[in-house]
Amino acid sequence: MRYDITLRVDYAYDFASDQARNLLHLLPRVVPGRQGVVASLLTVDPAPQERWDGLDFFGNGATWIAYHEPIDSISLSLKAQTVQTTPAMGMDLSPRLAGLEAEIGACQDLGPEAPHHFLGRSARVAPDPEMTAFARDHAGAGQSALQAVQAVGGALHREMAFDAAATDARTPTAEAFAQRRGVCQDFSHVMIACLRGLGIPAGYVSGFLRTLPPPGQPRLEGADAMHAWVRAWCGSDMGWVEFDPTNDTFVRDDHIVVSYGRDYADVAPVRGTLRSTGGQHTEHAVDVVPLDPA
Repeated sequence: MRYDITLRVDYAYDFASDQARNLLHLLPRVVPGRQGVVASLLTVDPAPQERWDGLDFFGNGATWIAYHEPIDSISLSLKAQTVQTTPAMGMDLSPRLAGLEAEIGACQDLGPEAPHHFLGRSARVAPDPEMTAFARDHAGAGQSALQAVQAVGGALHREMAFDAAATDARTPTAEAFAQRRGVCQDFSHVMIACLRGLGIPAGYVSGFLRTLPPPGQPRLEGADAMHAWVRAWCGSDMGWVEFDPTNDTFVRDDHIVVSYGRDYADVAPVRGTLRSTGGQHTEHAVDVVPLDPA
């Protein structure tokens, strides 16, 4: 499936800022066997005095920009086209939960795909006894790692309500879990905490969903903005799998990957600092249009 993706993010400041620096994670990434990028273009208006495009530690496309002259607005515009393939799950080759620790320990690689980076505390996800207990209630010790991922993700989908007014980007994960409400970021952070509590390495995926579902299928939650879901390491034979707890599904060809990280802090679409007074106003729009017939 091919998709045209457009995104626009506009920031307006009450008073001009004379110093601003941002790190942007907005470009779709190539995922071998799953996602190709035909073209992508990220434009910034006004043009920054400094710009550098490269890759971060996890292999995500990253853009660093800086301004040294007063600005009262910034507009970010992305145009991209990707080619998607639904990941083939095949047989469940993942070990039982009791055997996963040994497979993690046998992994000697410390590169960006290594499971070791995704087990402990990260900036937005901390060990939590209540979330670990929730995970254990829904994933038995006799289950495989893959079965546990699906069980925990499905349980969170049933017990948490999608509510865009309940949280914001700064809401602690434990608070979202306690109220059982939130958006895709909250669903994903809670699931990551649950899986890590079981000893399953888990990370955060930032990306897009197709705006319009195929005929006869329900519209997915989160399609009007950037979306988030979870990736989990299910052993040396199976590797990484991706699950969307907001929509209770393993990822399909309508999930378009932008960035992989430990949690939102690693892959925030726009992150940075500016020196100014007063407030700021933000508007964003996302459109993901399929180019092939359903």
